[in-house]
Amino acid sequence: MTPLNVLFICSQNQWRSPTAEKVWHKTEGISVRSAGTSRRARKRLLVKDIQWADLILVMEEKHKSRMRADFRDEIQYKEIHILDIPDEYQYMDPELIEIIKEKTEPLIFNSQPEN
Repeated sequence: MTPLNVLFICSQNQWRSPTAEKVWHKTEGISVRSAGTSRRARKRLLVKDIQWADLILVMEEKHKSRMRADFRDEIQYKEIHILDIPDEYQYMDPELIEIIKEKTEPLIFNSQPEN
């Protein structure tokens, strides 16, 4: 079975997207990465990340807008969802973990290829 490649995006790749990556990293059938849209991101979003991803989950509308500005051609046929998770949580904050699970489970499991 080919895993579903899920890419989580926030600004700095410091709190939200790494938390989402950690939440999902041991889930069978799913491969995860995280990156940031800021020039100062811990791991900056690259073309190869977008090419790798089957599903892109961004924390805020501004992340999708930044991707549209910087990677217009690369994201043209990509499935991108805005999670609406504000930048007010620390890494692995229990409340953030719950919000991530609640908002991402339906998106991830509905994107799973049928086998």
